[in-house]
Amino acid sequence: MAELQAESEPLLGRAHGGRGRDSPPSGLSAFSSIQVGPGAMARQDLCINQAVVFIEDAVQYRSIYHRMDARSMWLYRWYYSNLCQRTLSFTIFLILFLAFIETPSSLTRTADVRYRSPPWEPPCGLTEAVELLCLLVFVADVSVKGYLVGWSQFQKNLWLLAYLTVLAVSLVDWAVSLSLLCQEPLRLRRLLRPFFLLQNSSMMKKTLKCIRWSLPDMASVGLLLAIHLCLFTMLGMLLFTVGEKDAEPNRERLAYFRSLPEALTSLLVLLTTANNPDVMIPAYSKNRAYAIFFIVFTLIGSLFLMNLLTAIIYNQFRGYLMKSLQTSLLRRRLGTRAAYEVLSSMPGQAGATPEAIGVKPQNFLQVLQKVQMSHSHKQALMEKVRSYNDVLLSIDEFQKLFDELDKSVIKEHPPRPQYQSPFLRTAQVFFGHQYFDYLGNVIALSNLVSICVFLVLDADVLPGNRDDFVLGILDCIYILYYVLELLLKVFALGLWGYLSYPSNVCDGLLTSILLVLEISTLAVYGFPHPRWKPETLGLLSLWDMTRLVNMLIVFRFLRIVPNMKPMAMVVSTVLGLIQNLRAFGGILVTGGLAWGCSALTPRPPCRWCTTCSPSLGSACSEAPSWLL
Repeated sequence: MAELQAESEPLLGRAHGGRGRDSPPSGLSAFSSIQVGPGAMARQDLCINQAVVFIEDAVQYRSIYHRMDARSMWLYRWYYSNLCQRTLSFTIFLILFLAFIETPSSLTRTADVRYRSPPWEPPCGLTEAVELLCLLVFVADVSVKGYLVGWSQFQKNLWLLAYLTVLAVSLVDWAVSLSLLCQEPLRLRRLLRPFFLLQNSSMMKKTLKCIRWSLPDMASVGLLLAIHLCLFTMLGMLLFTVGEKDAEPNRERLAYFRSLPEALTSLLVLLTTANNPDVMIPAYSKNRAYAIFFIVFTLIGSLFLMNLLTAIIYNQFRGYLMKSLQTSLLRRRLGTRAAYEVLSSMPGQAGATPEAIGVKPQNFLQVLQKVQMSHSHKQALMEKVRSYNDVLLSIDEFQKLFDELDKSVIKEHPPRPQYQSPFLRTAQVFFGHQYFDYLGNVIALSNLVSICVFLVLDADVLPGNRDDFVLGILDCIYILYYVLELLLKVFALGLWGYLSYPSNVCDGLLTSILLVLEISTLAVYGFPHPRWKPETLGLLSLWDMTRLVNMLIVFRFLRIVPNMKPMAMVVSTVLGLIQNLRAFGGILVTGGLAWGCSALTPRPPCRWCTTCSPSLGSACSEAPSWLL
């Protein structure tokens, strides 16, 4: 009974202790004493399932401190399945989207109060019912997490404790809102909703932790910036004060230094050079020596202090990135080491001598069949394991196998079709050559130049007075060439070979849309002819259809990016930066949602809108200019 009870606890919990950084906890070394089921077959199945879970943890850089009995492992794998994780992500999206339709709703076509129709106000209980379903999903989520990690680990995890607290506050606030028939003066749960997005993203958690570590160093530079602004604000107020003998025209140099708050705001904006040189012109027109004040301020603030702040942030994030990589590597090594210990303790694994201890490749292949990972990496691992035949895998060899996960997979394109005719083979070589792509790029460039020429010629001509005859003919010719180019590439590369290139997929999609639009234009307005400008028929006018076609042609010109290596390198770098900034962007989004989701009930109409019509179609008679 004691052994079964020990198995129900987290197998790699801290209560078991450990022997070193890369050594497995003592719970693994005692695994051979655990008996599950009537015989060795049940124990072997349990070993394989535990090894599967450990390897999946290593692949996903997850912690291995969780329950490892048979029922908990089934629940653990089910929780991290694609279906459950996508359901949880959709629930987070749904509860955040409620802010756009809840009262006061902001889901309108325009923000101008003169033309905005009254937004739809959902009845009391509709959005609350959807919100309750989302909160119940989160309750199930935190319950499963708490059960899997155990109560001792749950108490040490601040994110899980905060998750539980936010859920409790949200449910209480939801009950109060429903009991008051949605007329409560305060809705606290709206401000807490972005937390659900934060706690579900490990990268956003790491970004918040890094920001917290960077705050002390950033605060020191921020204090220097504040002192810099205050000193130059007082100097500016003293320098640009109008004297008794100054004439009235000379008072214009006070435009940005009328009071202390205005002077501070002006210099704060100048720190970003957004109002340069406008803030300097009034004083500079009086005396050129005043420019020294603004030059010194910009040099110290923008060129030294702001760059110093950027350097501190970069240094902190770089250091934290190294720590994050080390933590991820440690989790992978712990997961693989735990899988090795479990597999090496299977019945019949070890011999009579310590030198015979290891993992059979057959057992490891059986584990890899059940592991959820990318197909390419799984095939690479299985091929490496098969190369060992019946030789037992040592711990070093076992962990080196997982280096395949860090290697990028080179995608192989499908083989080209084989043609019997010599003419078809020659045509296949020509249309599948890289120079044929260059020819297409030249044609696309000429199409873009023609569009630019017509945009310049028709810049001062109203749409009703334009003659789209020549432009319509050119569009027909270019689109026919694009369709022909698509068919020839499919002939040379084959359908699957053509679709294996992402640039071809985008190119083919845009060409198909262009063909459909051109056929629709010709079917509705006929073939191009002189003074080809009929009245609007159907949904879009001829001018709108032409603009849409030309915009797609402009997008299609981006096909030159993969063919130019320097440009492709820059684009890939920019895309990589965008991908790496997703966590920081998520922090900005959650902050904006927390700021934008008001905790108050619908506000009364402003005093300027009291004379508006019910449909808000007319301007307010008392509205200020900035509102109109």
